[in-house]
Amino acid sequence: MRLPSLPPSIFSLSPYRFHAEYCRMYRTMMKFAWDNYKSFAWGRNELRPLTRNGHIGNMFGGLRGASIVDSLDTLYIMGLMDEYNDAKEWVETSLDLNSNGEASLFEVNIRYVGGLLSAYYLTGEEMFKRKVMVLGEKLLPAFNTPTGIPRGVINLGSGTSWSWGWASAGSSILAEFGTLHLEFVHLSELSNNGIYTEKVMNIRKLLNKIEKPHGLYPNFLSPVSGNWVQHHVSIGGLGDSFYEYLIKSYLMSDKTDEEAKKMYYSALEAIEANLVQKSPGGLTYMAEWRGGILDHKMGHLACFSGGMVVIGADDGAPEKRQHYLDLAAEITHTCHESYSRSATKLGPEAFRFDGGAEATATRLSDRYYILRPEVIESYMYMWRLTHDPKYREWGWEAVEALEQHCRVEAGFSGIRDVYAQTVSHDNMQQSFFLSETLKYLYLLFSDDDLLPLEDWVFNTEAHPLPVVRKRCLQGEGGTHDKTTSE
Repeated sequence: MRLPSLPPSIFSLSPYRFHAEYCRMYRTMMKFAWDNYKSFAWGRNELRPLTRNGHIGNMFGGLRGASIVDSLDTLYIMGLMDEYNDAKEWVETSLDLNSNGEASLFEVNIRYVGGLLSAYYLTGEEMFKRKVMVLGEKLLPAFNTPTGIPRGVINLGSGTSWSWGWASAGSSILAEFGTLHLEFVHLSELSNNGIYTEKVMNIRKLLNKIEKPHGLYPNFLSPVSGNWVQHHVSIGGLGDSFYEYLIKSYLMSDKTDEEAKKMYYSALEAIEANLVQKSPGGLTYMAEWRGGILDHKMGHLACFSGGMVVIGADDGAPEKRQHYLDLAAEITHTCHESYSRSATKLGPEAFRFDGGAEATATRLSDRYYILRPEVIESYMYMWRLTHDPKYREWGWEAVEALEQHCRVEAGFSGIRDVYAQTVSHDNMQQSFFLSETLKYLYLLFSDDDLLPLEDWVFNTEAHPLPVVRKRCLQGEGGTHDKTTSE
């Protein structure tokens, strides 16, 4: 099914009206992706749509069904209940947590722990809670290091952990050990066991103690010595979601986690002072920093930052609110430009601002698009918090491009070169396309009261987790944590 041209009138409608027709289109896209996964790759981690088979990969330590767990909340939110029930049944009967292989702590946490937590909070199904409690406990041995900074790889069976072979000098990665806080706080909430919160608070304690070059957080840290291994700073890959989880930890705490708030705004100040740049053509971007030397490159992964800055605009210094709104809009505009300047109207993996280039990939190795969500994620947040109709227009442009260039007979596939007139597909329907890209598109055209941002915080895989509110319960002698869902 090809999507019809979007009537211009949609963008002039009330921002509070639920655009049911267009959300049905996103449900159609989700159902198409899901049905093909179920037909050709059921129980595997991801679908290979060109060859119509499944992909397992080696990120999840023998765990299976990544696309199923990643899709639970998307299916439920979209009202695809037959599909959701199939997914729930598979998790209950076939998700084997007794695996014995090399797993990424980060990926298992954001996809499996995040997906199961979200499914539990949205549906109240106790089975999801039982599963995530078992899995959460299997991640704890990764923290058994001299500093408490977890290593990046863990054997879920033996509990043995080690660092990635490619990580500099056996280091741990900022975006990996810094992207555990939301999920681990909820593991403590559900288990009444503070060990999960203790583990992530210990990471905070160490980060606050060590010196930050120019207030910046480098991407590599030794889990043995607790020192930075090299001074490479990025808001894209290797760094990105650490910063995201600072502001989201504050928001998820019902704005009581003052330490997270202080760390976030201090980091943002250092980012603005050292990394935020303006191109000759007037585009605002976040460069990378290598020991004091700027690399004028911005990755697709860094395009989440428009959304990050806008969700924190109200809680910084009051006199900086408009500045943050403007910065968020400028970054999101730059990321839109990276899409609009390609032949396919999809953005490359990384784009540069040097040698005469602006918001375009200059290297062949950076030209691919793997169904990533970050640009659409920022559109969704910018729409929710400004109601500027251009963000829906831009979202629709992305939908048309996805349908034209990424849809194949048996699913959706990434493409190898966004600048090529004739696309070459990479034969992979990523699980995050179902978890993030399609969910953010759906929310972009939904009413604001569907998963309202004052009640829910999305983890970095777009799994919604409820705000933990402090309430004094009468007659029970104290203050207790209550989640929004309760």
